[in-house]
Amino acid sequence: MNKKAKLIYKHNNFEIIENGDYVECAISKKKILLKDLNYWNVDSQEAYFSPVEVKISLERIKKN
Repeated sequence: MNKKAKLIYKHNNFEIIENGDYVECAISKKKILLKDLNYWNVDSQEAYFSPVEVKISLERIKKN
């Protein structure tokens, strides 16, 4: 895991804009290998490590 990828998150998949090995979780900042990437938000264009981070993100959105 040495190069960060740049992606465009779509509803059922993602498009690789810049090749790399991983993306960073928007909440925890953990590295996520592209092969393990399962959670993201299309509207905010953010990746999440797990459902835990998804929940945190949704709670933050509700507060605003």
